[in-house]
Amino acid sequence: MFIMELFAAHPYLTIIALAAFAYLIGSIRVANQYERSVVFRLGKFNRTAGPGLYLVWLFLEWQTKLDLRTITANVEQQEGITRDNVPIKVDAVVWYRIVDPERAVIEVKAVSNAVVQVSLTTLRAVLGQHTLDEILKAQDTIAEVMQKSIDSITEPWGVKVELVQMKNVEIPPSMQRAMAQEAEALREKRARLIKAEAELDAAEQLRQAAEVIMQNPAGLELRRMQMITEVGAEQNTMTIIMMPSEFVAMARGIADAAKVVASKG
Repeated sequence: MFIMELFAAHPYLTIIALAAFAYLIGSIRVANQYERSVVFRLGKFNRTAGPGLYLVWLFLEWQTKLDLRTITANVEQQEGITRDNVPIKVDAVVWYRIVDPERAVIEVKAVSNAVVQVSLTTLRAVLGQHTLDEILKAQDTIAEVMQKSIDSITEPWGVKVELVQMKNVEIPPSMQRAMAQEAEALREKRARLIKAEAELDAAEQLRQAAEVIMQNPAGLELRRMQMITEVGAEQNTMTIIMMPSEFVAMARGIADAAKVVASKG
């Protein structure tokens, strides 16, 4: 009743008051903790608002709301030629966030698309600056170089590139076979070197053992006895005939004498 009486007594004033209240309610805006709004007044930058409640005056001001959280962007697969002329396909992931909302709106249009396009061109350029082995073995180093390069371009836009990682590297099947053959050859080379080192160590040990036996010939007889014990423990039907070492020395002497006689005759 009071409102009706007030409206009847002062109709124009009531209409103005209600319009002002509606205008105020329509101008209220809310931004989340991770959001900021860039407010323009009659086309000119006015302020950055948020988080929480704030006013954007209808018909006089308008806003562009930005997300300040870290954004993950996929960089589509790029095909390029490495420095050693190998065709390769690489895709990557970029993590970035907006640190200056004002510049992200004023300095560049569609900041997210701009960051992705810069990442594409940087990835393609990096592929041509490194060999295939460098791309496969030093991905972290190359990713760090890409991160610094992209960040230097996006810094005037109020964007901070936090991390860049290569997600997948594809090489031609023929190159894969060649790399597999190379890896197999390296493993074979390593196996032969290890075997040769083992034989060298064994020969050195045998030489040392021979020196010890030469110092004490009785040690050779003990080694023979040990060998017989080892063979007998295997429960086989092998027959062993022991021959004194003097017989061996005598047979060698006879053979040498026969060679001398044959040479004279």
